Amino acid sequence: MVASPAVEIALVQVPYDSGQYGARMGRGPLHLLERGLDRDLERSGHTVHRAEIALPEGFHTEIGAAAALYRLVRQAVTEARRAARFPIVLSGNCNLAALGTVAALGGASTAVVWLDAHGDFNTPETSPSGFFDGMALSVLTGGSWETLAAALPGFAPVPEDQVLLVGARDLDLAERELLSGSAVTQLQAEALRGGGGVEGGLAPHLDELAGKVERAYLHVDLDVLDPEEVRANPYAAAGGLRLAEALELVQAVAARLPLAAAALTSLDPTADPADRATAAAKRLVQAVADAAA
Repeated sequence: MVASPAVEIALVQVPYDSGQYGARMGRGPLHLLERGLDRDLERSGHTVHRAEIALPEGFHTEIGAAAALYRLVRQAVTEARRAARFPIVLSGNCNLAALGTVAALGGASTAVVWLDAHGDFNTPETSPSGFFDGMALSVLTGGSWETLAAALPGFAPVPEDQVLLVGARDLDLAERELLSGSAVTQLQAEALRGGGGVEGGLAPHLDELAGKVERAYLHVDLDVLDPEEVRANPYAAAGGLRLAEALELVQAVAARLPLAAAALTSLDPTADPADRATAAAKRLVQAVADAAA
C-alpha cells in the first residue's frame, strides 16, 4: 500500500515518435502498459483510467501529426482534471506530451520542471539534425514554431524564468548559446550531489518558482538517467542522474510545488532488452502517483 492517500490517475498514452505510431520511442507507452504499469499502480492502491490517443489511419506529416496530437493531449488532460484525476502522459516524444499538457494547464501560471539529457532548446535555424523533438522546450517557451503553437487552443508560452531544466548535458553548440542567453535555470547532476543532496540542491529553485506560479508540470525524459545504470533510448548520454536521485527529485518537486500533471517520455524498448529502463520508468510513474496523492 502507498504511504500517502490513493489518487485517481489518468494514464494518457501517446504512442508516437516523429508522427509514427508505435515506432522507436513511440513503442514505449505501449510497452509500459504491456509490462503491467497500470496493474502495478492499482496494486499500490491507486485507481487508474487509461486513455490512448490515436490519429485516424492514413498519411500524416510529422508537423501535421504533432499539431493534431497536441489538441488530443490537451483534451485528454483537460477531461482528466475536470474528473479530479491526476494526468500522467506517457509519450514517445517530449513535444507531444508537453505542448498539449501545458495548454490544458495554462502556460503563463505554470512552472515546468524538465528532466532531460538534452536541452530541447533548438530552433529550426540552430538544429543540426532538424529533429523536431529537439525543439520541444523552445516551442513551449515561445522561442520557435510560434504559429504552430498559437494554433493550439489555450496555449500560452511558459515564461523562461518558470522553467527548471535538470540533467541536460548533451547540447548542440548553438543550442548551448541559446540556453545561456535565456532565463531558463539549468541544474546539472553534480549540483544535486553536494552536502544538501537532491532536496538541498533543488530547494532554493523550487521555492523561487513557488512564488511565481499556481501549479507545476513535471516532465521526465528517461534519457535524463545515466546510461551506465539505465539506457532508455539511443540518444542517452553519459553523466546523468541516478534513478535514486530522480525518485528523490519527484518527491522534492511535489513537496514544494502544486503538482498538476506529469509526463514520462522517450522509452525505446529496443534499447532496453533487459527491461531495466522499463522497470525504472515504472518506479518513476509510481513515485509521481504517490507524490500526487
